[in-house]
Amino acid sequence: MTAVTRHSWKDIRNRIHARILDGTYTPGDKLPRDEDIAGELGCARSTVQRAMRDLSDSGTIERRRKGGTHVRADPVTRAIFDIPITRREVEQKGSVYGYQLISQGIAQTPRSVTAKFGLQAPATMLRVQALHLADQGPFIYEDRWVCLQTVPEISNVDLERESANEWLVRNKPYSRCDLRFYAIKASSHDARVLEIAPGEALFVMERTTWIGTKPITTVKAVTTPGYQLLTQI
Repeated sequence: MTAVTRHSWKDIRNRIHARILDGTYTPGDKLPRDEDIAGELGCARSTVQRAMRDLSDSGTIERRRKGGTHVRADPVTRAIFDIPITRREVEQKGSVYGYQLISQGIAQTPRSVTAKFGLQAPATMLRVQALHLADQGPFIYEDRWVCLQTVPEISNVDLERESANEWLVRNKPYSRCDLRFYAIKASSHDARVLEIAPGEALFVMERTTWIGTKPITTVKAVTTPGYQLLTQI
């Protein structure tokens, strides 16, 4: 007699989420019907519905009455707080968003970046430095490294037109995120980029993400004086 495997809703949720992470379902894609997923994975439709409800609550998918279930175009990628799309952050406070690419290039990771990713040796990655603007003034300066082995597609992105922040949030969900927050005094470089006086107090956010054990990106985001971080958990 063949044993029947019983799947919990968490098993089904994890299977669907894995397909989103590996690109089987990409942002904006319509997912199969609940009954089709139930038939494929060998479980009850109610089990799929419970799994979908959890994915919807976490911001990964969006369920519309008579419109089906879609992977969110702007997925809410959760760690301790939601990683924001900076453009939306600016627009939600009633300002006009702008973006400037300062530089991009392929380079060996310095010791600090190598350590953040937990690598044994430096690796060749894409370095992107950019400035996000609010009402034509500096808002956030970001210094970012992207692992090209994990995210080769970013080589085809025009980073003069689209920020790496926005592209990665939309296209590269993560399975792990390390966060660090701290204050610094503005260096001469910070002061020049953010158009402030050297020595001013600044808030810094550092984020490093992985999919499984593969590094995706690490970014140091330096904000202008008066920046406020709001999160709901």
